Amino acid sequence: MAKKRNYYDILGVTPRATAEEIKKSYRKLAIQVHPDKNQNNPQAEEKFKELSHAYAILSDPQKRQAYDQFGTDAEDARGGFQQSSESMQDIFGDIFGDIFGKQRGGRRSARGGENYQVAVEISFEESAFGGEKIVTIPKHVPCEDCHGTGSHSGSQATTCPHCQGRGEAIFQQGFFSLSQPCPKCRGTGQIITNPCKKCDASGTVSKKTQISVKIPAGIQSGQSLKLSGEGGAGERGGRPGDLYIEVRVVPHPFFTRDESDVICEVPITFAHAALGAEIEVPTLEGKVKLKIPAGTQSHQILRMKNKGIVRIGSHQRGDQLVRVIVEIPSGLNAEQRDLIRKFSENNGQSFHPMHHNFFEKVRNFFGTTP
Repeated sequence: MAKKRNYYDILGVTPRATAEEIKKSYRKLAIQVHPDKNQNNPQAEEKFKELSHAYAILSDPQKRQAYDQFGTDAEDARGGFQQSSESMQDIFGDIFGDIFGKQRGGRRSARGGENYQVAVEISFEESAFGGEKIVTIPKHVPCEDCHGTGSHSGSQATTCPHCQGRGEAIFQQGFFSLSQPCPKCRGTGQIITNPCKKCDASGTVSKKTQISVKIPAGIQSGQSLKLSGEGGAGERGGRPGDLYIEVRVVPHPFFTRDESDVICEVPITFAHAALGAEIEVPTLEGKVKLKIPAGTQSHQILRMKNKGIVRIGSHQRGDQLVRVIVEIPSGLNAEQRDLIRKFSENNGQSFHPMHHNFFEKVRNFFGTTP
C-alpha cells in the first residue's frame, strides 16, 4: 500500500502555517489543478481530490491537531475523517464563492438599484462658502401601483419551482459543483405569476425627481459628492443605489484659486507703484482697502490674511493673494515724454537696482567693460 503524502507538502506550506496561509495556498493550487482547467490531463481530478482532502483536514482545528499528533494513523482510526456533503460544500463556498458568485445562507438577495452620476455647476462663491443646489434626475423609484413588489395589486409572488426558492441553480461539472443565479427567477427565488402592468414586474418606474444637495464650503471643481441611497430603486425591494454628484465650478471673472488661497490680479498706476498708495481691491466678501508700499514692482504679490477659502473639513481659511500689475502709461504727448526723459536722465542706479544689477551681470559674463 502506497504511503500517504504529507498534507503540508501537498498544500505547499510548513507545519507552522496559519489558517489563512493554508487557505490562501489551497485556493491558488486548486485553481491550477482544477479538472475543468486541465481537461486533457487525466490525473488532474486525482490531484484535485488529494489537494481538497488535505485542505479539509488542515482547515479543521481539531482534525489538524490530531493529524499533527498521530499523522494519518489518527485519520485511519476515525474512518478516514469522512466529509459530509454539507461540510465539503462549505469549504468550496468559502474558497470559490467570490469566483462563481455564490451567496451562502439561503436565497440570493434582491437586485440592488443602479448608481447614478450627474454633474452640477456652482459659482466660485458657492465653492468657497458652500450652499445648496436642487438637482433634477430621471430616477427609478418604487412603483406606486404594486409598492415595489412587481406583482399586480392583490396578488403575490410564488416560490420558484426551478430553484425551490434558493435563487440559484447548481450545475455539476466533473468533481466540482458550480452555481449561478437561477435563470427562471433571476436569482430572487420567486416567480411573479400576475405581473404589475405599470412596471412590468420590475417593481420600479422612471420618474424625474428633484434632490436637494448640500455643497460643503471649500469644495473644488472635479470633486464628487456621494448621496447614499439616492440612486435607482432596487428591483422588488432591493437596496437602492447611490448618487454621485460631480461638482463643476464656473470660472470667475477675476478670481482664481490655488488650494485654499484666492488669487486676484489688480492693475495699478506707475505713480502708485513708485510713491505708494491705498487702493480698493475686490474680495469674496466685498471691497477691501489694500496698502501699496512705495517702490512696489510689477507682478509683486501682496498677501491679505484670512480672505481666502475655507479648508474643507475645517474652519481655517486661506489667504487672498493680490498680484499687482504696474500699468505703463501709453499715448503720451510731447510734454509728458520730455518729463519722463528728464526724470530718467537725472536718476542714478539706486532708482533702478534690478536694471543696473542685471546688466552688470551681463557685462561680467561677456567680459565687457561699462
